[in-house]
Amino acid sequence: MANNFENKVALITGAASGIGLAIAKKLSDKGAKLALLDQNITAIQQLQVELRGEVEIYAVDVSDEQQVKNAVDAIQTKFGALHILINSAGIVGDTNIKSHDAKVQNLKTVFDVNFIGSFLTSKYCIPLMLQQSYGRILHIASIAGKEGNAGMLAYSASKAAVIAMAKVQGKEYAETGITINALAPAVVQTAMVDQMPLEQVSYMTDKIPMKRCGSLSEVASMAAFIVSDENSFSTGFTFDLSGGRATY
Repeated sequence: MANNFENKVALITGAASGIGLAIAKKLSDKGAKLALLDQNITAIQQLQVELRGEVEIYAVDVSDEQQVKNAVDAIQTKFGALHILINSAGIVGDTNIKSHDAKVQNLKTVFDVNFIGSFLTSKYCIPLMLQQSYGRILHIASIAGKEGNAGMLAYSASKAAVIAMAKVQGKEYAETGITINALAPAVVQTAMVDQMPLEQVSYMTDKIPMKRCGSLSEVASMAAFIVSDENSFSTGFTFDLSGGRATY
C-alpha cells in the first residue's frame, strides 16, 4: 500500500486541532504510531479514543525547551524510536495592522511558537534520527512566508524563518537518510482562520487563482506523502499548496 506507515513513530505538534489534527488522523489511518503534542490537553486526550492504533499524548508548550526535551525523551523511552516529526503548532498573532503599529511582544510571541518551537523539536529529534540513519521532518510553513501578507508581519516573517530553517537543515543532513522539508499552504479553512478578521481572510483568498481556501484533507494528503518512504529525494524544499498563488 502506498505511503504505508506501519511500524513508523510520528511526533506531531499542534495536534489538537486544524492541520495537526488532520495529519494525525491521516497517519493514524495509515498505521502510524502517534506521539501528539499540544497545550490543549483536553482536546488531545479525546484523540486517544478517536484514533486507531497506539497514541500517546503530551501537554507541551513547544516554545519551552525543557518541556520539549522532556517530551522527546519520553517518546523515545515509550516507543524506542522516532521516525517522523511534523511541526504544525502555530499561531497567527495580531493581524490586519500596519507594520509601524506592530508590537514587539507580539512578534516575539509568534516567533517563539512558530519558529523557535519548530527549531526545538527538530533539535531534540534529529539526534535520534541520526542514530537510526532515517528520518522525515516536515515544518508547516505558509505562502505568507514566501510572499508576505500585508497586515501580518509577525506571522509572515516567522514562516519565512521556518522556510529558511528547512533549507538549512535539508542541506546539513542530506547524506544521513533524513529528509527535512517545509509545506507552504495558502489559506486553509481552519478554526484559526475563522478567528481572523474577514477583511484579512478576503485579502488572502482573493490572491488565490482557484478563488477558494484549501481543505484540511488536501493538506493532510500532501503531508503524508512528504514524510513517506516514497519521498526520498526531496530535502530542503518547500512544497506548494496554494491553489496557484505561489510563483516560485
